Amino acid sequence: MKNFPVLLILVLLLVVSGTVMAQNPSPSTADSLTLQMNSLKKDLGILKRIKVSGYLQPQFQYADSAGQPSFAGGNFAAGVDKRFMIRRGRVKFQYTSPANEKGIATSQYVLQLDATDRGIAVKDVYVKISEPWTGYFSLTAGMFNNPFGHEITYSSSQRESPERGRMSQLHFPNEREVGVMLTIQPPKSSKLNWLRLDAGFFNGIGSPSAGVDVSDFDNKKDFISRLSMTRTTTSKKISYGAGVSYYDGGFRIDSVTVYENGKDANGTTGFIIDSRAIDNGPVPIGSRDHTRRNYVGADAQLAVEWKAGTTALRGEFITGEQPGNSTSTKSPNDKNPIVKDVYARNFNGAYFYFVQDLFTSPFQVVVKYDWYDPNTDVEGNDIGQSMIGSAKATNETDIRYDTWGFGLLYHFDANIRFMAYYDVVNNETSNNLQGFTKDRNDNVFTLRMQVKF
Repeated sequence: MKNFPVLLILVLLLVVSGTVMAQNPSPSTADSLTLQMNSLKKDLGILKRIKVSGYLQPQFQYADSAGQPSFAGGNFAAGVDKRFMIRRGRVKFQYTSPANEKGIATSQYVLQLDATDRGIAVKDVYVKISEPWTGYFSLTAGMFNNPFGHEITYSSSQRESPERGRMSQLHFPNEREVGVMLTIQPPKSSKLNWLRLDAGFFNGIGSPSAGVDVSDFDNKKDFISRLSMTRTTTSKKISYGAGVSYYDGGFRIDSVTVYENGKDANGTTGFIIDSRAIDNGPVPIGSRDHTRRNYVGADAQLAVEWKAGTTALRGEFITGEQPGNSTSTKSPNDKNPIVKDVYARNFNGAYFYFVQDLFTSPFQVVVKYDWYDPNTDVEGNDIGQSMIGSAKATNETDIRYDTWGFGLLYHFDANIRFMAYYDVVNNETSNNLQGFTKDRNDNVFTLRMQVKF
């Protein structure tokens, strides 16, 4: 917390005011100084409830090939295979109201900014209101992490890999959403404090990156929810958690055609015009209203403290239907209505972490595996086959990716951490798809320093 200089000045002013009062006992002077002291105490009380925190992540990266696409901090520029960048530069301001007689803080206000070499963006801006009687219910409104799964809400300052998985980046751009969320969780005094439900309605188009407007472009609101539990054994040596998540949403489309996986007259797998209902029964092509966007997920976490240090295991699996286009499965992340034909794909993906402290040393090792299959209805040499009639062929957008990550972390002190991490990216291959007949050269090495305050 960076309030110490201000607090020190206020304390000195209080001391000086007290000394003056003792030397000047006249009623008018004493009353004036009492008012000043009360005002200073009020200001001091407000400052004590404001927390300023943040972290900075400068890094160096070395890619296998120049100009390669990458999910390790964004694509490399044409002709570039080595780069310095400020991956994240976060500053977070948080005000928490005083607790009432039941120990419940009824309101919290948060503003978080991200300042990097690419510009400045707002990451969080929200208010959280808690009911003052039982502490079971709270309402959050604004822009904040959407409540789907574990990886989205797990802070980038704590995560042992440089980035979230490919699927998370495509389906949840920038991790945040604008909306309102109800949280039900018993207070810390309750034996059921380990159980939590988050559920809310959101615009469903993500949050802005630097200089990007993501104002909502339709009246469809997405429902996102997660039921989770977190427990610790009596010995405090083992902690574990689990959660299930559900996403029900979509976005407006007008005069575009919707395609789904199917077969042409020759039995070749590709995309055919979608004859199913989008929302409310069969409708003519060109009169459709909203796409389907539905996910379900399950996650689990385990940490065990023993002689070799703490061992942590985490995993998450997500499956569902994603409306993309012919060249991308990314969720919409701007304010413009959809003008490209929609390609509805069934997908799945997962990630798994193994993190091990090296005894009592400041080192940690991490192994991560994640996969993302954007189209589970087609694989291998079936991808890229020519279609007949009105059917559309699959392409590189339908390629599955498997990524292994290997990292070494060094905790210099409580606030400084160094990370060396290597992403080994493996793509599905197809003899019918140019550029994907073999695994591509797109591995990335990341060397990062992180400073927190």
